[in-house]
Amino acid sequence: MSEFDQMLDESFKTIKNGEVVKGTVIAVRENEVVVNIGYKHDALLAKSELSADPNADINELVHVGDEIEARVSKVNDGEGNVLLTKKRMYSEKHSQILQDAFDNHTVITAVVDEVVNKGLSVTVDDIKVFIPASLVSDPFEKDLSKYAGQEISFYISDYVPKKHRVIGDRKALILKEREEALQAILENLHEGDIVEGTVKSVTDFGAFIDLGGADGLLHITEMGWNRIGNPKKHFKPGDSVRAFVKSINGKKIGLSKKFPDENPWLNAEERFAVGTVITGKVARLTDFGAFVNLAEGIDGLVHVSQITRDRVEKPSDVLELGQEVTAKIIALNTDEKKISLSMKALLPKQERPERKPRGNRAPREESFENEDGTVNIAKYIAKLDREEALKAEKEKAEAEAAKAAEAVQEKAAEAVAEAVEEAKPEA
Repeated sequence: MSEFDQMLDESFKTIKNGEVVKGTVIAVRENEVVVNIGYKHDALLAKSELSADPNADINELVHVGDEIEARVSKVNDGEGNVLLTKKRMYSEKHSQILQDAFDNHTVITAVVDEVVNKGLSVTVDDIKVFIPASLVSDPFEKDLSKYAGQEISFYISDYVPKKHRVIGDRKALILKEREEALQAILENLHEGDIVEGTVKSVTDFGAFIDLGGADGLLHITEMGWNRIGNPKKHFKPGDSVRAFVKSINGKKIGLSKKFPDENPWLNAEERFAVGTVITGKVARLTDFGAFVNLAEGIDGLVHVSQITRDRVEKPSDVLELGQEVTAKIIALNTDEKKISLSMKALLPKQERPERKPRGNRAPREESFENEDGTVNIAKYIAKLDREEALKAEKEKAEAEAAKAAEAVQEKAAEAVAEAVEEAKPEA
């Protein structure tokens, strides 16, 4: 080496593996950047060191003249080039960010890179964070494809740098935010308040309504004044619902659509007075009768004995659901909210031969004529004999009765005389 070359080498700074250097971008190539770091050889920084996205445009990531800070990964790659890395620097720098997030339970926000097996993969400044499917949402979601490319917020629930283990927890954040929203709502919610919400889910016993951070239960018995058979036929997720708060028990909110001013029984005495003829549809059939819907929230009962004049074994033998019937109101109990109906009362009465009361009937005259028109002497004499016998029996009965009465009177007189005699003072 000539003296000039030696002096030239000494004019450049020395570097070593692992050293952090600063330089200026002097060229941008398809897959790498050329950086002047003040060393006798220029340094190369691969595109993969600038972004984890393989589809990223390197010309948008860096430009000629930009200053770059990186770490020397190799002083000589075998071809006289200095190789630089930024990932290792990011790892060291942002490990502290993740450590702080883990220690202080702070929220981190990042975009989901991809949906992987059993969870989500998120990059926080070039460090991969795995969020298991069980910690993505509440309730659990089996299909996570909708999260791809979405920005989400989460906690760091586990952080072990030496094992490159970084676990995110989005579910815990959701539960915390939900609890805060619930408390805020409960502080300003009172029984009787009218609220509006969206149907979240529907079950056999009711519907859960999202009130904007808190869920209220609209029980099947509170869905309206009409009888509800299957809630899923009346409500579906996403429906808007207007209701009022019926009860608040801790964190449980009970809702109702039975608004008091819409109670159909308020003027029932006028609308359903006894004697009124009314038309309705058969809503339910039982063994003892048929319930007929007369108005929203009001059913009347036609007892099996009041359906027709003929004997009916089961109401379903002569009536069917949805059938329109006309009946007469024969009883009303507003306290128990019961109305009794009769279809039989509207049927025409069956005609029967008119019969006089037994006591007012005229004695039937006995005929003594034969078929040829002559008098039947024997029959006539028999009649006289019967009359004579009846008269004798009557006279005998009257005589016996008189004799019995006389005997009673005599005994009574004797008893009085004895009582008087006993009452006299002794001489």
